[in-house]
Amino acid sequence: MAFDLLTIGHSNHPIDRFLALLNGAGVTAIVDVRSQPSSRRYPWFSAGRLREALAGKNISYEPMGAALGGRPRDPGLYRDGIADYEAMARTPEFQAGIDRVTAGLQRFRLCLMCAEREPLECHRCLLVAPALAARGLVLGHILADGSIVPQATIEERLLELAGRDDLFSDPAARLAEAYRRRARTVAFRVRA
Repeated sequence: MAFDLLTIGHSNHPIDRFLALLNGAGVTAIVDVRSQPSSRRYPWFSAGRLREALAGKNISYEPMGAALGGRPRDPGLYRDGIADYEAMARTPEFQAGIDRVTAGLQRFRLCLMCAEREPLECHRCLLVAPALAARGLVLGHILADGSIVPQATIEERLLELAGRDDLFSDPAARLAEAYRRRARTVAFRVRA
């Protein structure tokens, strides 16, 4: 299957394994969608060191966590202390970030990167990917074993997690509700 855009979670991969996953998928540029592009536990994924490692493999690096990250700075983008993905997706900053990613597809084989291994545990899948898919792009998620799973398959899993398959419900509304529920489960929470 041909994908317009990929995503990956760096998880706890050794840097060589991570670079091999990118190389195997033909990635030429990483768009880092982490709000805080650093890692104490896995320092090779901190922005500076990661940029150097990627450059050694001729992969460009673009930090875009300010526009597309899952931890908004604006307190108005939280509902009950939980990041509100729907509100975030409506901001001009987010839309400008989506525009930049879309424009970058003309020059690069892009891959959105965050930290979480599993797509359904991450805002890259629950917030950013649907916005790109709404523009007609076909997304794939690089898994730890190197396989690439289509966003459509991820959405099937999401619907399974949501349960309550109603034969007469509107499929689009059911999917939107499944996204909403999952986001409330995994989105960043402000600690009180």
